Amino acid sequence: MSDFGNEKQLVREYYERLDGASGGDILMALEAFTSIDYLWRGFHPFDEISSACEVAESFWRPLRAALTCMQRRMDIFMAGQNTIVEQGGVWVVSMGHLMGLFDQPWLGIPPTGKIAMLRYCEFHRVENNKITETAMYFDIPHLMVQAGLQPFPMQTAAHLVQPGPMTHDGLMFEQENPAAGLKTLAVIEDMIRDLGQWDSGLGLADELRRTWSEDMIWWGPEGIGATFTIERYAKQHSGPFRATLTNRSKTTHIARLAEGNFGGFFGWPNFTATPAGGFMGMPATATPAEFRVIDIYRRDADKLVENWIFIDLLHFWNMQGIDILARTTGILVGRETGAKGLQV
Repeated sequence: MSDFGNEKQLVREYYERLDGASGGDILMALEAFTSIDYLWRGFHPFDEISSACEVAESFWRPLRAALTCMQRRMDIFMAGQNTIVEQGGVWVVSMGHLMGLFDQPWLGIPPTGKIAMLRYCEFHRVENNKITETAMYFDIPHLMVQAGLQPFPMQTAAHLVQPGPMTHDGLMFEQENPAAGLKTLAVIEDMIRDLGQWDSGLGLADELRRTWSEDMIWWGPEGIGATFTIERYAKQHSGPFRATLTNRSKTTHIARLAEGNFGGFFGWPNFTATPAGGFMGMPATATPAEFRVIDIYRRDADKLVENWIFIDLLHFWNMQGIDILARTTGILVGRETGAKGLQV
């Protein structure tokens, strides 16, 4: 089994080059490390971008101009062979915060002049010494809250600046024991099978106990929040989630992998569901919409103990005809045409 050292080193060098670049050097950094047919998937309003140039001009340069003195503060770094056979590939995963001084507007979000932290998680597919695909998910609503905006009604749990692993061992720059990764993956696979049913024949808490530690922590996105222990997770997220969403489709992923005690996956989308009972305090509808999700897990012994979640809630509600960005900031944002002179 490969130790994925070359792929990890490539991504670390890419981060060093990108994070130290400014202006036109940002594009040069992307072009040096990405393939000609590079595919980048990001949260709404960015969606899919199929060139390094557009990724640099639409995402990185405006973000770096808004969050000055930006630092990448990684909490998890891992790599592995994709277990989704039809997709394949070696993927390198990074998760943490992009921290900077919020000095200029971004996506219509007003600057504060203070520290701001954008939660992010990236999956990079590495082939022939190039990054060919990236899924970069980031919590825009949490940045909005840091700027004093309220994009959603009161959430059921609590959103904080989400910390990294309690064990502080998520940065796996060196090779991990392959057996540990296989064990982590097995627990994640068991959890996915339980979750996919939504009807295991057990009570919700007992179902969760099959794969989750009693003192689990679910680090959810802004609009839902984080919750601690099986009992509170069932009450503050999982129970309301199942009760208000109907017609859930089968779950699919583009990449799923594990290394050491950590693992995760992403989909585009992971599944669809209809907020027939309302969701997140928003109006009920009969319209199905997509959930684009990244989940990152930490295992302890034979149970999952921590879970970091990134959900493109702006995209989900946009499919319901509700533009959260526009109604909260008063500015319509579009990557291609812009509005009120604003380009993302």
